[in-house]
Amino acid sequence: MTTKIATPLVAPDESNPRKIASAINAGLTGKINAIGSVTLGTGVTSTTVSNPLIGANSSVFLAPQTANAAAEVGNGTIYIKPSDYVEGTSFKLTHANNSQADRTFGYVILG
Repeated sequence: MTTKIATPLVAPDESNPRKIASAINAGLTGKINAIGSVTLGTGVTSTTVSNPLIGANSSVFLAPQTANAAAEVGNGTIYIKPSDYVEGTSFKLTHANNSQADRTFGYVILG
């Protein structure tokens, strides 16, 4: 699992207008920090993704990056139960148990 930082965070007491404007403009053009990628585990029925930006009321949107990941979505065998969001820690993907090692997804967290 990879978590990328797309936009530098701005401190609450930041006074440099250029840093503030840069962060705002990055967010307005879609460069948000709430992204990552995950490859589903093999031989298991769930994969936990660590990300401190997750909240109890967050929504995670998956984008399959391989044919086997797309098949997982098409089969309807991947989902996140509301109880599997752990505030500030992680979320758990429930999925099919198989040996495919290339079920890779990009994801974005909203909320």
